[in-house]
Amino acid sequence: MGEIKVSPDYNWFRGTVPLKKIIVDDDDSKIWSLYDAGPRSIRCPLIFLPPVSGTADVFFRQILALTGWGYRVIALQYPVYWDHLEFCDGFRKLLDHLQLDKVHLFGASLGGFLAQKFAEYTHKSPRVHSLILCNSFSDTSIFNQTWTANSFWLMPAFMLKKIVLGNFSSGPVDPMMADAIDFMVDRLESLGQSELASRLTLNCQNSYVEPHKIRDIPVTIMDVFDQSALSTEAKEEMYKLYPNARRAHLKTGGNFPYLCRSAEIHLLQFHGTKYAAIDPSMVSAEELEVQKGSLGISQEEQ
Repeated sequence: MGEIKVSPDYNWFRGTVPLKKIIVDDDDSKIWSLYDAGPRSIRCPLIFLPPVSGTADVFFRQILALTGWGYRVIALQYPVYWDHLEFCDGFRKLLDHLQLDKVHLFGASLGGFLAQKFAEYTHKSPRVHSLILCNSFSDTSIFNQTWTANSFWLMPAFMLKKIVLGNFSSGPVDPMMADAIDFMVDRLESLGQSELASRLTLNCQNSYVEPHKIRDIPVTIMDVFDQSALSTEAKEEMYKLYPNARRAHLKTGGNFPYLCRSAEIHLLQFHGTKYAAIDPSMVSAEELEVQKGSLGISQEEQ
């Protein structure tokens, strides 16, 4: 693979952070791919879940920045699962394999929906300590494709890719956003037919989040004010679903703000507790103030 235009750091990342492959299901074709970086002593790490078009390495900017601060970060690429319950069961087995009782989850688009479903799935024995939901949604009906969800497995890869690309920005964008789109197109091309079909099925099959099961989990909603695949109605529904959530708004960023507007993600509210995702020896009072000031996003306590 040649150099990815989005950043020269990408090739350095791929050369220094090893990709692990883990099987936790009886079906040995279901392989979880992940980057696990940062101090292994951290038992409540930050885990990233990608969108339909993404792979584990789309979060390379966050991995590089956050591990430099002392965070433990895990970026995942999930195997082929055809329904949300199957995904949640597989994800639970993965956390058991990694010996992680609780985690912070950052999910982009579909990844955010799956993060919410997993929090819901484990609500009787909680495994999710907080949620950061980036350009995400709470009800799959917003895509108006629940009636076609069961037919994605029949479609050839080129048709599935065309469906996904239809949600990418097509108008004029700044150079950083253009590079991010190019990068995501490259990642999309690396996915096989079954991977894409299963993700689109998870994205569109009839399902919604039951907020009463996860109301005690701290939530941050991260979204953009410019064009993205997420409608205004979907954003408003998320705000209603989580009225006490922190909001992190970016003026621009499109579908992939974690690539083109990679403001560092922080979990300051958990510093000094056993649920901190950062090595406490890496944090001083002065550094906390620097981290607060370095954010390129506006936050509102609702």
